[in-house]
Amino acid sequence: MKAAEEFLRVAADYQLGALDTESQHPFTTSLSQMAHEDVGEAVKLMHQVDVHALRQMQAKAAPLADLARAVAATFDAGKKVFLCGCGATGRLSLSIEIFCRMGVLPCPDAERVVAFMAGGDLALIKAIETFEDHPEYGARQLEELGFVDGDLLIATTEGGETPFVIGATERAAELSANRPWFLYCNPDDQLIKASERSKRVIQNRKIRQLNLAVGAMAVAGSTRMQASTVLMAAIGFAFMHLRDPEHAPAEVLQLLRHLAHCDGQFMVPFIEHEAAVYERGAFVLYESGRFGITVVTDTTERAPTFSLAPFEKQDDPAALAAWCHFIMPDQLEARSAWKALLHRDPRTLEWPDVKHVAGAEVLACYDFSAQLTGRRENRTQNAEHLPFCIGGGAGEMVWEFDGLRERLDLSGVHEFHAHLLLKMLINIHSTLVMGRLGRYLDNLMTYVKPSNNKLIDRAVRYVCLLAQRRTGKLPAYKKVTQVLFEEREKLQPGEAIVLKTLAALGLTV
Repeated sequence: MKAAEEFLRVAADYQLGALDTESQHPFTTSLSQMAHEDVGEAVKLMHQVDVHALRQMQAKAAPLADLARAVAATFDAGKKVFLCGCGATGRLSLSIEIFCRMGVLPCPDAERVVAFMAGGDLALIKAIETFEDHPEYGARQLEELGFVDGDLLIATTEGGETPFVIGATERAAELSANRPWFLYCNPDDQLIKASERSKRVIQNRKIRQLNLAVGAMAVAGSTRMQASTVLMAAIGFAFMHLRDPEHAPAEVLQLLRHLAHCDGQFMVPFIEHEAAVYERGAFVLYESGRFGITVVTDTTERAPTFSLAPFEKQDDPAALAAWCHFIMPDQLEARSAWKALLHRDPRTLEWPDVKHVAGAEVLACYDFSAQLTGRRENRTQNAEHLPFCIGGGAGEMVWEFDGLRERLDLSGVHEFHAHLLLKMLINIHSTLVMGRLGRYLDNLMTYVKPSNNKLIDRAVRYVCLLAQRRTGKLPAYKKVTQVLFEEREKLQPGEAIVLKTLAALGLTV
């Protein structure tokens, strides 16, 4: 197959199994089983992984003072701070800009904080395939947003090897004497050995590196969890302390204290009930105003992580309805909902070669306003749609779902910390819901969607690993790749590429 051969020609650049973020966490090797048998214990283990990651971050937090000084100096010079990422780090970059616009994080002028992600704003709610693999796209988006000499780029990549982010970072170093920051979550020695592009950016003296390696993720490779948490925390803490940068590192300890008082056990009935809702063919509509960006991030990321139907394109009547969707019921139409979420007008890509997947006309077809409720009822032939509301007033967070209600006391908790706490909680919640539905095995992403080169390699590695566990022999990487591409062409919605490839090789799990 031609596509398989094309991947194999570049596969060496994407074989990243030796990285910490791709490894299996020893705490969660039986997570999928525990999600079925003892949800409370599963929550406890995942909470411990978060605590462990933050403790490792605390040991590396001293440079946050320098990051805060760099941001303050940029603002004081009248220049702009840009943030970029891809996938989860793109969403955290957009989140930081939104927090500045909301007043959650301080800045002299919200228009001087500019965030972008691979694929533009549409990628916030829909994974845009293959963008991650193009460093030239990162450089191009940076330039078209008006990045000039004196501006500062803060670039984030969980693994430390994303071509899009590296492309933007290297271009920023060429355009501005204000050295960009490159934040990542794997040890330098691993990255330098695994990836020439990572080695290049790590050793570039025109780029400031901040290594926040925190070990393996709760689900192997799922960097939407611990890695993106510490990266978002690092940038947010720097913004919080623009005028007292020496205090930025201490925010990690404060977050740990908050987390110690919020172990997530209240989520057990919410997890069990949401999984049961999907099992009976019903749907969930997540609602939030105050926490909108954090809630929409989690609900979006479930689709590529667990091969779920993504938020549906409203001009496509054949599109499957997403199991869960995000909605802003106080917004009456799509455009106002987008603006209310972003606190600005959306930014899209109108390049001739990509506007059909990332342009304004496409973005306008994605709706999370009040209109969506009726549209989804029509799409699902009046199936049940249950609201899941996450909100609350000052000093609290309230979860409400189909008769379940929990109020969390957040008295004295900074609003940015509240968003970080919610991110960790809802990541645990959604992961265990998917575990109860069989969407991963042990702590391996068997339902990973192989939509870019890194994820193709991840799927191939998992097939090889599971095959070796069952036969005692490691199959050839090339052979598995070829079979995986064949199975990908035939894959139906709701099927797991790793399990289908194993079956095609004559193996079962």
